[in-house]
Amino acid sequence: MASKIRFSKYQGAGNDFILVDNRDNSFNRTDEVLVKSLCDRRFGIGADGLMLLQNKENYDFEMIYYNADGREGSMCGNGGRCIVAFAHDLGIITDKTDFLAVDGAHHAFLSAELVNLQMIDVHEFGRDGDAYILQTGSPHYVSFVTNLKEKNVFQDGYSIRNSATYANDGINVNFIEKEENGYFLRTFERGVEDETYACGTGATAAAMAVALQMNLEGEIVIPIRVLGGQLYISFHKKGNSFTNVFLKGPAQFVFEGNF
Repeated sequence: MASKIRFSKYQGAGNDFILVDNRDNSFNRTDEVLVKSLCDRRFGIGADGLMLLQNKENYDFEMIYYNADGREGSMCGNGGRCIVAFAHDLGIITDKTDFLAVDGAHHAFLSAELVNLQMIDVHEFGRDGDAYILQTGSPHYVSFVTNLKEKNVFQDGYSIRNSATYANDGINVNFIEKEENGYFLRTFERGVEDETYACGTGATAAAMAVALQMNLEGEIVIPIRVLGGQLYISFHKKGNSFTNVFLKGPAQFVFEGNF
């Protein structure tokens, strides 16, 4: 690996990421200590996660995602939107793309400053008391609450994520509340082990939970407001199956440099 790492910083609704063009395979994918140090907000660049953009046969590129704890993670929706913007800025793609991530192939397209990312289809869900359990590329616990603005998301999310049920594999914990023009969502993310400003797979899971709770059917668009901005989740729902799932929101370049 080179002594200096060339990186770009992107954010999607406040969910921020370090992006590295690793088409030359110079970044050591097994160096968890390095990834964790780069994501450290006091001693590194600072981010919710790090992504490598790599060559992949039959695709425009491959997305390798790491959580802020340094470990390779499951799918990150906002990260997926940011790496699409990164690939566009590198000149790898124009206005649409097909790329590979840990949960399979993804299609995406860009419109203005928004990235529309196709997520995986979902055909089943679980329940834990009143909460919904959904796998949208990452595992999510979704609970409907009131007075979400005042909720201690770190304390309550940490407690659920580290409970006997979820401690081994971990789970992302989402709290959602109805508001005038859609829904307000706050998320405690595993791997970050803290509340984040946004979570794309979490917003997707929350929107599906809304459709299940409200017994909605057909073509659906759910506006989800997060701490960092506005996301829109669309899908076709038939029974308990969700297809043609898209996560739409901003993905913006912040800065670049060498570390």
